[in-house]
Amino acid sequence: MKAPRIPPMLSTIVQASLIVVDGAIFTDRASCPSCGGPVSGYDTKKKIFAVIRENDRERTLHVTVKRFICTRCGAIVNADEPFYPGTRIGSPVVDLCVTLATMMPANRAAAWLDAMDVIVDRTSCRKYVKRFAGPVPATALFGVNLPLSVTTLSALATGAGSELGAVSGAEVLTACGFPSAYRAALHRPLRKEGEDRDPEEEKEDRQVQAP
Repeated sequence: MKAPRIPPMLSTIVQASLIVVDGAIFTDRASCPSCGGPVSGYDTKKKIFAVIRENDRERTLHVTVKRFICTRCGAIVNADEPFYPGTRIGSPVVDLCVTLATMMPANRAAAWLDAMDVIVDRTSCRKYVKRFAGPVPATALFGVNLPLSVTTLSALATGAGSELGAVSGAEVLTACGFPSAYRAALHRPLRKEGEDRDPEEEKEDRQVQAP
């Protein structure tokens, strides 16, 4: 497959939108999403937000997410975070997959992401495109549909410093379309089949909920 020609400014916008989130911290959760009960702090976890290519080397971007335990039902839940349910990569990357796939086949969308130095394998890209039922709010730049989450994060990057955690978790959530008080995806919920759950988290959930 011939590598697509990507306008350099387009790649710059996409890269900036992801890098600005590196080091962001998410600590807020109002209540248990399962039963509505009160929650108490449990621990924090570092999660992969995106993997990009920088100076011909892979760079993994991370965020820190606080986890809570529900004092009513015992469920372990994450703070409001920029991830769609059942995924293990930041929501703007999923948005990119879905938006690009409105213009081209999913495998071609993965090639475009690679040309923009955003690393997502074809299988994952196809999976995200298939599992999302609704369109992603987007705007056209350089003849390409870009999700609003990406363009808004890129605007945040313009005024942010270069240090990790330069933007707050609340700013990231707002840019990604997630209200600060609760997690609400821009799309309808993902199907439960084949969710990308962390095996370690599943094991911990079973241990906490065991009688």
